[in-house]
Amino acid sequence: MFEVNKFNIKVNERYLVKDLSLVLNKGDKLAIIGEEGNGKSTLLKSLLGICNYAIIEGSINFKGNTVGYLEQTIPKENLKKRVSEFLFINEFDYYEKVNELYKYLNKINLNDKILDQTISTLSGGEKVKISILKLLLDNPDILFLDEATNDLDIETLEWLENFINKTDKPIIYVSHDEVLLSNTANMILHLEQIKKKTNTRCTLLKIDYNSYIESRIRGIEKQTQLAKKDKRDLKKQQEKLYKVMLKVEYQQNTISRSDPHGAKLLKKKMHSLKSQEKKLENTNLTETPDIEEAINLFFEDVKIPKNKKILKLDIKKLKVQDKVLSKNINLEIFGNIHLCIIGKNGVGKSTLIKKIYEELKVREDLKVGYMPQNYDDILNTCENVLKFICPKNDKESVTQARQHLGNIKFTSEEMESKIEDLSKGSIAKLFLAKLILDKCNVLILDEPTRNISPLSNPIIRKALANFQGTIISISHDRKYLKEVVNEIYLLTDEGLENISKKI
Repeated sequence: MFEVNKFNIKVNERYLVKDLSLVLNKGDKLAIIGEEGNGKSTLLKSLLGICNYAIIEGSINFKGNTVGYLEQTIPKENLKKRVSEFLFINEFDYYEKVNELYKYLNKINLNDKILDQTISTLSGGEKVKISILKLLLDNPDILFLDEATNDLDIETLEWLENFINKTDKPIIYVSHDEVLLSNTANMILHLEQIKKKTNTRCTLLKIDYNSYIESRIRGIEKQTQLAKKDKRDLKKQQEKLYKVMLKVEYQQNTISRSDPHGAKLLKKKMHSLKSQEKKLENTNLTETPDIEEAINLFFEDVKIPKNKKILKLDIKKLKVQDKVLSKNINLEIFGNIHLCIIGKNGVGKSTLIKKIYEELKVREDLKVGYMPQNYDDILNTCENVLKFICPKNDKESVTQARQHLGNIKFTSEEMESKIEDLSKGSIAKLFLAKLILDKCNVLILDEPTRNISPLSNPIIRKALANFQGTIISISHDRKYLKEVVNEIYLLTDEGLENISKKI
């Protein structure tokens, strides 16, 4: 249904994809994985012919099939439209698709009142949902999904998993949701930047996600052990040979001139030993695996006493402008709790967590760090990376900042770049690095793992799980909820309920 031959993508003189060939047939669910900035979204755009910043070579054949594309974000020109204008070309288009519309509205937990809303007023999750809805209504033959899981509530995530599994449409998608990848992918395309980001490697296998990760780890471990063994064996052989050569050299230096035959034999033997030495130097050893190194992220020792009162919240009505989202919200937080707020899209989770941040950021007894869902809320994207993470700009602080950026695999070039040149995943890591450098003991995190690759996410979850301060967060990441969080609150239009014991 879809074929790619010898496909190359180059951006700023660096290959992101090299010599990629693939065929997608009915029922194929191809997940593209890789670290931030490795070209996953660029690959999707390049295959669709809408990437204007890359040099592209190779051939693509859609064989007459129509393609539906879900972008990471809704284009700015559509934000002022009403949802109905975004979904339908005209009135005739609406009446032709109205039955399908109401079927899907129900499945993805949307009320038909949303059709009259302006897109810019929707929550992040609602924007993703209407993008998915448009795709479903257009009914293309092949689906390209770029982060379709971002900001979706858990119910819709589970529906999306079910949809991906049941449809026979070929799907090529990028996702950071490890549970969804584990439950849906039957093909993996892994994009890596190796040799300190000077070269690229594309690994394409018809295999499920868990099997790929397990076989990759086993393969790396086996090759690493073989490489170490080869080096040890070679070293032993070289040391043994060196001892023999020293012995022969000593004999050459001490042999009598009256024994020319003996001297000749020793010279011949030394020549043979040097030939062996040269042969050993040219031995083909098993290479140490050239893999993209994992990030290294950990929080400093910041602690909060268990009995310290962090927050007492009492909100009669949670509102956005004149719209009441929820009511009678009561929340009291003590000590080093790791708390997460869940709930359906549009119920007001981000609005609530912003209010929590506004209340806590003025506290002098706390060092509060905030990572918003929309990074632009507190970012000047034209700002330099180092200036954002290290506003002091003194030598010691800059050195420390560079060390932390190096730990999350920023190159020297990326450290000096503008934030707007980074991928969303790299910006997410930048926020986390800043929280560490600022020595925050209270973290307010709105979807902290949503833009981070499934390869880095386990390390970030571990760092957050070991954090000794307070975490107040929003997440739909099921692994985050399981591994990081010890208290879960459900926000509905009726209020906030602690459901930790019910899960």
